[in-house]
Formats: sequence, C-alpha cells, structure tokens
Amino acid sequence: MTNALKLNVPDGLPFIDFTREVDYPVEQVFRAYAEPDLVVQWLGPRGMKMDINHYDFRTGGSYSYIHTGPEGVPYEFRGIFHTVRENESAIQTFEFSGYPDVTSLEFMTLEALDGGRTRISAHSVYPSMEARDGMAASGMESGVAEGFDRMEELLAQLQPETLQGRGA
Repeated sequence: MTNALKLNVPDGLPFIDFTREVDYPVEQVFRAYAEPDLVVQWLGPRGMKMDINHYDFRTGGSYSYIHTGPEGVPYEFRGIFHTVRENESAIQTFEFSGYPDVTSLEFMTLEALDGGRTRISAHSVYPSMEARDGMAASGMESGVAEGFDRMEELLAQLQPETLQGRGA
C-alpha cells in the first residue's frame, strides 16, 4: 500500500496517536467501521480469525469481539461507543484482555481529502504510562497497519453502490 501508517507515541505522555490516509471517500470508510459484516473482514492483522460477539456502532452502543491467531490463542476486545457521528467521528472505550483492568479512551476522526480520499486520525488516552507502554509494545502498530491495508483491499473489492445504498 502507498499510504503508510503514521504512529506517534510521545515521550512522557500516556497517549498514542496515529493517522492513515486511504484512497476511498469518507462515506465508504465510515461504512467499513459501522457494519459488522465489513469490520470482520478488515479489523486487525492478517492471519487472525475474527468472531464478533456483538457490534453496535452508534452512540451508546458497545462491542465485543475475539481475534484468534493461527496458534489458537484468543485475544478479546470490548468497549463502549460513547459518541458516533456519521461520516465524522467516534469516541469509544477500548479494553484488551491481554491488559486486564486497563481501559483507554479513543477519539477517531475522518477527514475528507481531495480526490475522494480520507484521512483517519486517532488519539488514544491511557490511564498510565505503564498501560500506554504495554499497548505500544503489544504489536499494535503492525496490527493497525495491516488492518488498514486490509480495509483498502476490502473497499477496492466492493462496488460503490453497495456501500452507498446501506443505512447507518
């Protein structure tokens, strides 16, 4: 992919920020985040099987899913969607079973760019430097990068009218 993930783990602050540009319009990118049947096809690294327990991408909704790697080890994730603004942004909590009792708060925005492209930006806030460092060391950078590559591959396969014709 030509669009590289830009990750920032600032010294001394319990934050992780990233941006990634994709070659598809905001409406299609939002749909990839909103619809469970699409999310399961792109979220996370290659080689992981994703099972969704529930996924309700709306203000007040929640999610729970499990990624299982080739070795059979499950990785569970869950959280609450606090605010979802169609084609604009989402604020959610994020919990990873590998770091129990640690919840981060994530802010994601979608920005329309020239040429029908989108910039995805995220800001994650952790309760401590230890929690932030644990997440940064967990392999999340490669997982996020692979996930966005998979999103672009998925969007390339879908017909635009298929994506535009669905309700949020």
